[in-house]
Amino acid sequence: MGLFARVRKEWFIVGIVLVISAAKIGPSVGVKGGPLRPEITITYVAVSTIFFNSGLSLKTEELASALMHVKLHLFVQTFTLVFFPVAIWLLLKVLALTAINEWLLKGLQTVGCMPPPVSSAVILTKAVGGNEAAAIFNSAFGSFLGIVVTPLLLLVFLGSSSSVPFSSIFSQLFMTVVVPLVVGQVCRRFLRDWLERKKPPFGTVSSVVLLMIIYTTFCDTFSNPDIELDHLSLLLVVFIIFSIQLTFMLLTFLLSTRASSGFSAADSVAVMFCSTHKSLTLGIPMLKIVFEGYEHLSLISVPLLIYHPAQILLGSILVPTIKTWMNATQKSSILVR
Repeated sequence: MGLFARVRKEWFIVGIVLVISAAKIGPSVGVKGGPLRPEITITYVAVSTIFFNSGLSLKTEELASALMHVKLHLFVQTFTLVFFPVAIWLLLKVLALTAINEWLLKGLQTVGCMPPPVSSAVILTKAVGGNEAAAIFNSAFGSFLGIVVTPLLLLVFLGSSSSVPFSSIFSQLFMTVVVPLVVGQVCRRFLRDWLERKKPPFGTVSSVVLLMIIYTTFCDTFSNPDIELDHLSLLLVVFIIFSIQLTFMLLTFLLSTRASSGFSAADSVAVMFCSTHKSLTLGIPMLKIVFEGYEHLSLISVPLLIYHPAQILLGSILVPTIKTWMNATQKSSILVR
């Protein structure tokens, strides 16, 4: 694959690097009160656009076929929104004794609190040949749950800015997350045929808006001379993130492939990806709302920005191995019958 083709394929990751670089060069453009007016364009317009886009693109009718697989759904959602954040919280008790930047550690906790993504877990499950319907259901259902559960988890584990009261956070979440999501779903009912025919680039739209949010977040950081990030902390966080992903993928694989689990090989694939992946598209806007006014918001966001490409990279590398295992398991189960 040529360089240009590689850049086109990984354009979002390249975009993250470019917007952070642009924020470093000219932070005054995207700070609060600057030319972009992020306190309005980002806080309300951009976040609402992302969730309206999610509501418009979400094929709720596809979830019906997976609805009755309650045991699988319960496993995924419990692992994602209960075990994951608690396990990270316990890990951070140990990591707090090290010299790693405390705001990066707080960022690791925010990763644990995030819901599953709508796209990457489904794409990788489909690439392997796993239970795609179950992956779609859990990604979508987890996203809906995350609207309520994730802010609560963030407030429980990290607290909130003293300048933003609890009621204000949830009223803003309702107006910029819930309302656009519901409106998007209502619009989809009337536009379904047109959407199926034209297939608008929903993912691209959300990604472009997300880059704007990331840009303004880092403008705030680079405009504050008191904030510094040492490279050693960053490297250690990258290593920790890959270690967490590998460990949790192995754990979910071992638990879901036990004879007593009742899951098929295809189910185990969906469980493994949906339980360990975290949503950047939902996560960054939520952090922007819950931690509005935090001068270290961008440092808190860094682990999630790393986790997103890391989960796609690691998942893509493991696809051939997991596919081989799943095919072999399915063949042996057929022979046993």
